[in-house]
Amino acid sequence: MTTNRNRCKQPRRRTTTVVTALLGAALLGFTATPMPVSANEATLPLGDSDLVETRSSETLAQGVTLTRIVRGTEPAPIDQIGDTPRGPWVVNVLTIDPTQSKGHLAATYGPDLAGVEKTTDLVREADALVGVNASFFTFTASAEYPGDPVGLGIYGGRLLSEPTGDAAEADLVLDAKNHKVLMGQLRWTGSVRNAQTKISLPLEYINHPPVVPDPCTDLPDPTQCADSGDTVRFTPEFAASTPSGPGVEVVLDSKGCVVRTTTTRGTTLAQDQTSLQATGREAADLLAVAQGCVKHSSSLQDEAGKKIPLRPGTFAVNGRYRLVKDGQIVAPSGSDSFFDRHPRTIAGTTLDGKIVLVTIDGRQTTSVGTTMTETASVAAALGMHDAVNLDGGGSTTMSVEGSLVNQPSGNEERPVGDALVYIDRTFDDR
Repeated sequence: MTTNRNRCKQPRRRTTTVVTALLGAALLGFTATPMPVSANEATLPLGDSDLVETRSSETLAQGVTLTRIVRGTEPAPIDQIGDTPRGPWVVNVLTIDPTQSKGHLAATYGPDLAGVEKTTDLVREADALVGVNASFFTFTASAEYPGDPVGLGIYGGRLLSEPTGDAAEADLVLDAKNHKVLMGQLRWTGSVRNAQTKISLPLEYINHPPVVPDPCTDLPDPTQCADSGDTVRFTPEFAASTPSGPGVEVVLDSKGCVVRTTTTRGTTLAQDQTSLQATGREAADLLAVAQGCVKHSSSLQDEAGKKIPLRPGTFAVNGRYRLVKDGQIVAPSGSDSFFDRHPRTIAGTTLDGKIVLVTIDGRQTTSVGTTMTETASVAAALGMHDAVNLDGGGSTTMSVEGSLVNQPSGNEERPVGDALVYIDRTFDDR
């Protein structure tokens, strides 16, 4: 995605109103003027029913509202964060009404896909009004490529990371031009085919370092490896250079014709080039197919098998687990720590088409976080008809005009792989 880092921004006019369910939240450093709760507004289904809940709403732009909810007034004992019914909880809710707003929602990443950058920086660089962290990403599993999305990633109509096929993956697809949102588990297939021989080879990944089978590491000729390997397509957006190591790499020009072939991996791609890497026994298969010119095929489908069109206004990020589907809570329960109380980031839509982005602070005495079940209940209580759980934990961040809105759980804001940002102007697909 192209961003303008030097664009001057006009100050935005904001309007603040406050609604409180009960009095006070001063111990959390949050003050608000008490006002009666409207008859149709319910408190969050978190903890004991007698907890103090305070809400403060701020209009960031036409059709864009930020609401801060604080439930509970007493800081939690540090040894009770994981199970206390007294909270407290701090929840930030961004609501975008496409029928009133002038802007659009998009997904963006830093200088390259494989790197990481803070959400606050991503918001500034996109000249966005507000943003939240988005996809699950490689993080500490790869020191060299920490920002590599673990699942679907589409930016400005370019499919730069494929869905994993994991049953837990729940993807969020945006149509920035028409303000439409799709959620679900997407499926992808890809292949390359020789233009003359018609021989084809399936692709395992897009912009993801291929797996090198152990027996291949000691062979002088990686094409002789008998074990299986991967075939991966790389684009210039991935990193300054493609992953290096044993295997083969074929660089293609914009027409799919071979520019160069090497029997080791790792190269720098020009903006109009792509490459194919293969390891294990697939290295020999790639060498046989990638001669002359090849045609790349890619198909992305939704849960119903309908093809997802990739237009300039298409953006997508990956999450883990649907929280709400067609108005019903569908979040699973689990026994591992992922399902325990953590900071959470949620994306969802209401029945009347509003888009909602939420952060729930956690792992702190001032906000304990939510389990997966509690997260789904919050999404439903906030009126979401459909919702997905985005990356959370130390990644959970909301930023307005490059300034932090929430309190990340670590000592400082964590760099992330990508972010969802609201840009307060009409999407231009030219």
